[in-house]
Amino acid sequence: MIDTRRLTEILDVLLAEGIIHKGQRQDVLNRGRDQARHILLDKRAEMRRLLGRGRVAYRVTEIELIASFRFRRADAPPDAEGAEAVVDEEVVTRAVARHLGLPYVHLDPLQLDYKLVTETFGGPFAERHLVVPLEETDSTITVAVADPWDRDLVESIERARGRKVTRVLAQKSQILQVIVEFHGFRRSMRAAEAEHATDLPDLGNLEQLYQVADSAELDATDQPVVRAVWFLINYALDQRASDIHLEPKREEAWVRMRIDGVLHRVHRLPRVVYPAMASRIKMLARMDIAERRRPQDGRFKTQHRGVEVELRVSTVPTAFGEKVVVRIFDPGVLKQDLESLGLFPRELAMVRRMIEHKSGMVLVAGPTGSGKTTTLYASLFYLSNPRINIVTLEDPIENVHEDFNQIAMQPKIGLTFGSALRNVLRQDPDVVMVGEIRDEETAQNAVQAALTGHLVLSTVHTGQAAAAVGRLLDLDVLPFLLSGVLVGVIAQRLVRRVCPHCAVDDVLTEEQALALRIHGARGRRLKVRRGEGCVRCRFTGYRGRTGLFEVLPITPRIQRLITERASTQEIMREALNDGMLTLREYGIKKIAQGETTFEEVMAMTDEPLVY
Repeated sequence: MIDTRRLTEILDVLLAEGIIHKGQRQDVLNRGRDQARHILLDKRAEMRRLLGRGRVAYRVTEIELIASFRFRRADAPPDAEGAEAVVDEEVVTRAVARHLGLPYVHLDPLQLDYKLVTETFGGPFAERHLVVPLEETDSTITVAVADPWDRDLVESIERARGRKVTRVLAQKSQILQVIVEFHGFRRSMRAAEAEHATDLPDLGNLEQLYQVADSAELDATDQPVVRAVWFLINYALDQRASDIHLEPKREEAWVRMRIDGVLHRVHRLPRVVYPAMASRIKMLARMDIAERRRPQDGRFKTQHRGVEVELRVSTVPTAFGEKVVVRIFDPGVLKQDLESLGLFPRELAMVRRMIEHKSGMVLVAGPTGSGKTTTLYASLFYLSNPRINIVTLEDPIENVHEDFNQIAMQPKIGLTFGSALRNVLRQDPDVVMVGEIRDEETAQNAVQAALTGHLVLSTVHTGQAAAAVGRLLDLDVLPFLLSGVLVGVIAQRLVRRVCPHCAVDDVLTEEQALALRIHGARGRRLKVRRGEGCVRCRFTGYRGRTGLFEVLPITPRIQRLITERASTQEIMREALNDGMLTLREYGIKKIAQGETTFEEVMAMTDEPLVY
């Protein structure tokens, strides 16, 4: 039940700080009990779903009740985009922390000690008291709590642990998220390990092949394994991960997740449970769970917060068993418009001019993981309208979209990029997207498609835009044909953005400016931005990524160079004379605008060799 006295105390704090006004305060007091009943019904249903239990204990807190009204903040104007600031759970929790003199913490699951969280308090105790341990020493234990008035909790912890308790205040929703994910995953692992523990080693581990001729295995359809996989996938989606890596080791297995391009280890799994988890994921992706000697690929879909998300699964045999990688294709990432990729206005206009050609070829260059697919899809979405026929050839299809006619390559039956291109031209396409030009047949058929009045978009794996020309010439494309169809090349890389929540002003050192070869930098203080590190960026100083681009339009002079089979350096020199920014120069502009850092640009770009 809601404590009216405590509710009034919190409302008075918010009123005194100017966060709410008197009318909003009275609205909560008048409608609070009815609102609390609705919240209770919704939250109980959600907790039953998350915990997999028929009955759950749940109490609506006063902070949670006030936040549910979503009042407009009386002390904060709309932001730059016109969105109004609201009195949410974080605002109320911070105000209560200030009032009681307690530190406020924003819980980040990746920064928590999994063993400390799961072994200090049992799941039922943590759920009942809404408590998460953060740090423990020989004399103290720091805990995050949602109810700062619960004195019995402090006394019981001090008696049980024999240490003095230091409290910090956190949002109830974040504490519940940690409890559900950590304790729920731990229960699944314990149940699976207890039910199927065996002394027989896994045949997938090459170090143990000589020991046995048979092995017992946990069933991939067992409930603990199903729930453990469910926890992992939801955890990855909550953390904005792009990849989940399940890696068998000698004594255990690791779960790592790639977030903003960097891998983080988030779990250790019992070795006996790992084969069943791998089989469960393979089962979801409709792969052959009995085949462990050969690499396999599959895919499946799920929903996260009402949004459909596609996951692609790849397995390969390793020394200790089958490694599984799940790539997460968030539609919010692939379905971007050109303006959100990170292009400066001049380069954005050049890219638009390239892809607005009625025929010709536009190439996107860069290594794996540099965002080429996102750029291709953004171009297709820009061009898409009911009056044109867009056909894509992909291996596999990255993102299913009904506006395009998408064809998945199947080399086993002879459906390759090269062979599919010949048949696609009979389908009256206006725009053809080829996933990758990797062989002579694909290159020559793509050029023929561009020559016969189609716009062809594709990718090549080269480091610089100018090197894409040499790559196609190496694939036996005739120079005079290539010079006639190539409209432009876009080379790109991805760098991490400075976290907006902890960004502070900084200056480049003279050594850094010299390393970037910034002209006239000697003796000057060049202002930049860097992230100090906070819970929202996991103390990395970065959150999200943006692109660096090298946009090379094919001018008449560059056409002559292509016809003459000029070197990459000659084409690059001509492009630089025309004003093209190299990837390094593009990165310097991003540093100057405070979007990224010196370290990111130096790590992701090379100084072009132009003789």
